[in-house]
Amino acid sequence: MSKLLKKLAGFFTDRTLMGVDKAGNRYFFVKEEIDGIMKEKRWVVFKGEDDPTSIPVEWICWLNGQRKKAPTPEEMMELEARRERVRQNVALLKKEEMERKSKESNLRKVVSTVAGPNLKSFIRQFPTGSEGAQDNEGSAAKDSLRNSKENEAAKEQPIPESSEPMGSGQTFRPGTWQPPT
Repeated sequence: MSKLLKKLAGFFTDRTLMGVDKAGNRYFFVKEEIDGIMKEKRWVVFKGEDDPTSIPVEWICWLNGQRKKAPTPEEMMELEARRERVRQNVALLKKEEMERKSKESNLRKVVSTVAGPNLKSFIRQFPTGSEGAQDNEGSAAKDSLRNSKENEAAKEQPIPESSEPMGSGQTFRPGTWQPPT
């Protein structure tokens, strides 16, 4: 009840209208003496619904005491024009970024199709489930041919002194390499 009476009394006190924003919100202040100290009280009266998100940043700063002077209409127009220029610049930069990304993706597609591996020939190297049962004899013959070629290549090349694995990958057998002791 006392809050309601204070609000009613506030409307009849010597309050000063500091300004109105674009949304129609009105900003007031009053100097009061509380315990012998002069204090400023600042507040906003919303037009329509109480929506704090409709308050511009400059007015928020004034309400919180971060600004000594209330923003002028000219200042508000300049800041709004500046914000609009920033929005336009951001939109332009986003558009340029999208164009650059689309050009890069198109370039990547061209490069990958030209220099990419032939996956069909790679997949044909591996037998499927039905082919595996039929090709066991053929794969054994291929393995023996491969092993004889590997043995010949191993005899021709001297054993390197380095402990690093060397080779083209043709002679690699999983689980056979051991680190030097």
